[in-house]
Amino acid sequence: MMEVERTRRTARGWTIIALRWIAALAVLGVLLHFLPLETVRSAIARVPPEHFIAALAGYLLAHSVGVFKWRMVVNAAGAELDLATSLQCYGGGLFGTLFLPSIVGGDVIRLAVGLRRSPRPAAVLAGNVVDRFLDVSAQAALVTLGLALLPGSLPESLRLIGTRTLLLSTTIGAALFAIVFLLRGSLLRGRSVRFRRRLARLRHALRSVSSRPHILVAGWLAGTFVQATFLVLTAWLATSCGLHLPLRIWLFAWPLAKLAALLPITQGGIGVREAALVALLAPFGAPGPLVLAAGLVWEGVVVTGGIIAGLAAFATGRRNKPASLR
Repeated sequence: MMEVERTRRTARGWTIIALRWIAALAVLGVLLHFLPLETVRSAIARVPPEHFIAALAGYLLAHSVGVFKWRMVVNAAGAELDLATSLQCYGGGLFGTLFLPSIVGGDVIRLAVGLRRSPRPAAVLAGNVVDRFLDVSAQAALVTLGLALLPGSLPESLRLIGTRTLLLSTTIGAALFAIVFLLRGSLLRGRSVRFRRRLARLRHALRSVSSRPHILVAGWLAGTFVQATFLVLTAWLATSCGLHLPLRIWLFAWPLAKLAALLPITQGGIGVREAALVALLAPFGAPGPLVLAAGLVWEGVVVTGGIIAGLAAFATGRRNKPASLR
């Protein structure tokens, strides 16, 4: 019976992956229907291969900083993970974000490996939650900087979108925290002693990392550096496509497009990110075909980088398994 249920879940997972890839192709097809395909293709052809390779190298180097950041945060919570295991968790997470049937697919892989390799599984979970919070804060910081640098040239509609996005993210976070805090009694009522012990360990891990503000600040700075690097690389590739925009405009539009890609519509946000960029940059006079071309080239960097990260995680896991599996 359990085997049948497991088979059904696997089939359902692959079905979700297929549907999301179909949705991604459909969104891109709609964009190409309204934008001249020949212009998009010629803009992509302008990108020299060495620029693509350099952007890919920069993407992977930025994520190497992300590996150290993630390890620093989860170890501050008490996870005690070595660098090889952290690379396996992080690289597998990048691969899972693109090829698993969930917007949290990357986190599933990170936790699946980290929980088995750490003597304190609760610390891995708590540290990963804090790391995600730092990444979202870094995105919000870039949007805020873009709003600050575009006070006069930013259209009123886009100013409202940026402001409301920040307010909505803050409100949702505060509301979730308030709900958990107010319902903590009913959530714990009737739970087993084992569950309460696990929850206590998780709370202790969260307190451990929150009691080290220098770790949180360093993690936030590292996350901001990683996201800013991706933004600069995207703008550089867009310049190769023939799209010349001030960096302050990218500071506003790029983080919002990435937040839009978190919607569970397409696999890895493919298509949604490009559509959001086209819509956000149109008021600044950016030609839609060139924006789409730049987005597709960057998507190629992301997909290629995700595959390389997955291979690196697989190779590291095979080499690291005898020494670190607990």
